[in-house]
Amino acid sequence: MTLADHRVQQAYWDELIGPDGRPRPAAAPLMELLDGLGVAELQARQDAADLDILAMGVTFTVYSDGRGIDRAWPFDVIPRVIDAAEWRRIEAGLTQRLAALNRFIDDVYNDQNVVTDGVFPAELLADAANFRPECRGVHPRFGVWAHISGSDLVRDRDGTVYVLEDNLRVPSGVSYLLENRLVSKRAFADLFAHQSIQPVDDYPDQLFRLLASLAADGVADPTVAVLTPGIYNSAYFEHSFLAQRMGVPLVEGRDLFVGPDDRLYMRTVAGPQEVHVVYRRVDDRYLDPDELHPD
Repeated sequence: MTLADHRVQQAYWDELIGPDGRPRPAAAPLMELLDGLGVAELQARQDAADLDILAMGVTFTVYSDGRGIDRAWPFDVIPRVIDAAEWRRIEAGLTQRLAALNRFIDDVYNDQNVVTDGVFPAELLADAANFRPECRGVHPRFGVWAHISGSDLVRDRDGTVYVLEDNLRVPSGVSYLLENRLVSKRAFADLFAHQSIQPVDDYPDQLFRLLASLAADGVADPTVAVLTPGIYNSAYFEHSFLAQRMGVPLVEGRDLFVGPDDRLYMRTVAGPQEVHVVYRRVDDRYLDPDELHPD
């Protein structure tokens, strides 16, 4: 293929190959390794990775096919390489974006200046399926409503990264990222040994510190729990994975109750135990039978 042919066929952004037909700088070590492996060895590493996925029990559920059965997580053994300088810019943008989203949500549930100033249509807010009037006037700790955001990123054909959507209600998927990295390390140990790759293994520790920081003042050793809808939820693997990695209880709604002192407790074999922070993986409308869905 000539350089002209490559440019004609490259109607999308190639993560590994530049428009000149050469490996992008950040991907050059990976491309060199792939060239040296050959197709047979690459397929062998893909097969080994697929076996790892099965052995680790990494699954997901697709409800749209009508069967609702667990499937093994699909995994492409070839790593996706992002230059550190580019990632720092993306990270700064996502941080800024989440701060703006939290200010927007806080305003919508309180002063509604965005409506008064004509920035956001009042009728759009009134018809929003996920707007909870029961939360009007609420002021969460630190003014943060969305503590965790699952931002879907896409890259345009010119290489620009955009946010496709922000998943703020019950974002999922981070467990697959962590398991993907583990499998990648096994498949390309030789690549990881010689490259400076940002770690992701400390995510559960960071998540726990975030959740613990939300406990009420004066609670020195808060009890954190992960609230799951149960084993039939498509993301149950992630719920149990994160609870295990953080070393906290995994609970369902029936495990929790509010005591006469208006505090939240979970049922344990040793008796009621107060819960200070809930990482809820349950949709908003199913959280409170008194204020929202009584069923």
